[in-house]
Amino acid sequence: MSDSWVKRPEGGSRLAFGLIRTIAEVVGRGPTRLLLWPITAYYVLARGPERRASRAYLSRVLGRPARWRDVFRHVHVFSATILDRVFLLGGQLGQFDLRVEGVEQLLQQVDRGQGVLMFGSHLGSFEVLRMLATERPQVQLRVVLDVGHNPALTQLLDALNPGVAKTVIDAGQDGPSLLLAIKDATDAGALVAMLVDRVQPGKPSYPANFLGGTPHFPTAPWLVASVLKVPVLLGFGLYRGGRRYDLLFEMFDPCIRIERRQRQQALQGIIQRYADRLQHHARNAPYNWFNFYDFWQPEDEAIDLARAPDPAGPALAGGTLVAGERAGGERG
Repeated sequence: MSDSWVKRPEGGSRLAFGLIRTIAEVVGRGPTRLLLWPITAYYVLARGPERRASRAYLSRVLGRPARWRDVFRHVHVFSATILDRVFLLGGQLGQFDLRVEGVEQLLQQVDRGQGVLMFGSHLGSFEVLRMLATERPQVQLRVVLDVGHNPALTQLLDALNPGVAKTVIDAGQDGPSLLLAIKDATDAGALVAMLVDRVQPGKPSYPANFLGGTPHFPTAPWLVASVLKVPVLLGFGLYRGGRRYDLLFEMFDPCIRIERRQRQQALQGIIQRYADRLQHHARNAPYNWFNFYDFWQPEDEAIDLARAPDPAGPALAGGTLVAGERAGGERG
């Protein structure tokens, strides 16, 4: 459990993802969902580290020792959101009951032609948030993702919707290039979305109180926000079971400012505020947590904030801004 999430093997092969996609497209969402029961059972039985991580997390968020059925439900919810990507990216939004809250704050910024950063997490479905751009054509969406992680799933999603694939900003490029790509997008008035809850080994991070522990959160996204001086919103696509997803948007900060002389104090406060909001939504939708690794185990290679490089330096975006997707939890 002390291994970094990036060292976990992928949770599915090209053949497995392709087979599920074919079945889903032939028989539809309802019958295909029946396959989730044996798939979930296999995953719970065969993937010991993820099973133990699920139990540890659920015990924290539920406030009691997690039972086997809790773990099964947790993995089943995760599997359901993975399956739903086939239909979401396939443009079949009519199959879902999407309830949106707080989108007015986002649209106000977009209508002014101002770029926005939307920070998401591995809580709920990030894919359903991407569908906002389909429903709201005025939203120009760009998504920061490391396409090198879990190539099997990445290729499947690209095949389902090549248009969505073109919106991706590859987080695997070097830091200055990544920062420039994000700046170009926000300068053009785009909504740039990224996941900000996972720490890449060897990248700057800072601890925060979260569900009874002090896990580390990456500092790079917040430093990027302070340089670009654009509004930061939080986005959560929470699966409520059946056909229902709740899309929640909330303004986090209209303009993050981090002064060099008070950098550590400012980052500490910002990251704790983010952890508080993440905790709020995790308690509200406990089975939507898709970090299937020991999130609270300090990363041996994480860089302490006091040793982190200056935000004006080349390492500002030197780390991947969004965690890749492996067995530790797929994208969003």
